[in-house]
Amino acid sequence: MATQASSSTRTSVSPHDVPDHGARHVAIIMDGNGRWAKKRLLPRFAGHKAGVDAVRKIARSARELGIECLTLYAFSSENWKRPAAEIADLMGLLRRFIEADIDEMVSDNVRLRVIGNYRALEPSLVALIDDALARTAVNTGPVLAIALNYGSQDEMVRAVQSLAARAASGEIAPDEICADHLHGALDTAGLPPLDLMIRTSGEQRLSNFLLWQAAYAELYFTDVLWPDFDTKALAGALHAFKDRDRRYGGL
Repeated sequence: MATQASSSTRTSVSPHDVPDHGARHVAIIMDGNGRWAKKRLLPRFAGHKAGVDAVRKIARSARELGIECLTLYAFSSENWKRPAAEIADLMGLLRRFIEADIDEMVSDNVRLRVIGNYRALEPSLVALIDDALARTAVNTGPVLAIALNYGSQDEMVRAVQSLAARAASGEIAPDEICADHLHGALDTAGLPPLDLMIRTSGEQRLSNFLLWQAAYAELYFTDVLWPDFDTKALAGALHAFKDRDRRYGGL
């Protein structure tokens, strides 16, 4: 189901703007940085930089709106197909985001999670991520989960491999393996169930993102390009979610 969201310059929001929306876990496929830059006759890097600014604003707005967990698709396992210079730019922006925002996450009681095989990244960046994870590990507030070098099919393969290893060692019988076991072996183990999946820029596909977790999530697509996705746009998505009738296969 497609729903149009609009852009706005508003940067502060109150939970009263979307009362009782009920979305504990929201995930966003942040799409449209390149098109945003192209429309303005700017290099793609400018679009990615504006996209990082949008991440910062939406992460804050999500906390203000009472969202327990915000999961952002930052870099997919397929993004390695992009030009080396663009990948370097993206990794540089990620590095600067962590360095600039980690103190705020610590002070705001935000717990950082990373899903995906981030350890395949450059060693100094892995060390920076590990330090950020350690610094926020004791925090008890909202979760900001960043998907890095993430692909849902790869995640499920890794989960199945871990269960197969447990079965081979005799820790668990193969015929005892159930959906709960697989869920617990995924990168998102311990996070709230996914309620709402948002994709910006007008595309209407999941692009190998949280395929298992999205089984009963509500999908929300908007033509707004990611750098223009602001507080009002997020509130609009939550309003749409609030109006959905979630039956989980029942009547």
